[in-house]
Amino acid sequence: MDALTALHNRVSTGKLTDPAPTEGQRQNLFRAALRAADHACLRPWRFLLVEGEARRRLGRIFLQAAEQAEVATLTDTQRQRTLDMPLRAPLIIIAITRLQEHPKVPYLEQHMSTAAAVQAMLTAAYAEGVGAYWRTGPLAGNPLVAEGLGLAENERIDGFIYCGTPESAPRQAPNLQVDAFFSYWSAH
Repeated sequence: MDALTALHNRVSTGKLTDPAPTEGQRQNLFRAALRAADHACLRPWRFLLVEGEARRRLGRIFLQAAEQAEVATLTDTQRQRTLDMPLRAPLIIIAITRLQEHPKVPYLEQHMSTAAAVQAMLTAAYAEGVGAYWRTGPLAGNPLVAEGLGLAENERIDGFIYCGTPESAPRQAPNLQVDAFFSYWSAH
């Protein structure tokens, strides 16, 4: 698939199953991420790969974090749903920003670079026929999750990218009207 076709048609694919992306597909996703816009070449991103039984361990970390964060006790259904979150796909890529002090590159821009890397991976996944979607939510910012994953003090989770084989053909990308989002500015 050519680059413009992938860029124009990429959509998230929510229903995923085995198998996980092949080693060749993974390398294409990873290489795409490393081409993200990156002011001062800080390379503020790093990624953790979670698959197999490690997904169940991640589910236990999610549950511990959710139980600590909740004011009320979780129901059995909520507990099971939280435990099963990492089982939504055979591979989870956790996007992490390593925040670095820099006189010209604020933290926000470093997070944006990680987001650009994630978007590049999502587009590469689409081009490779890999189903993928990006999630954040309260667990991404939970200190217990960060600790459980071994993140350093200066590291933040910017998302969980779920990857696998689509259970069905991807939906059609919405036909958004360019003029609704782009306009010319003139200084009068």
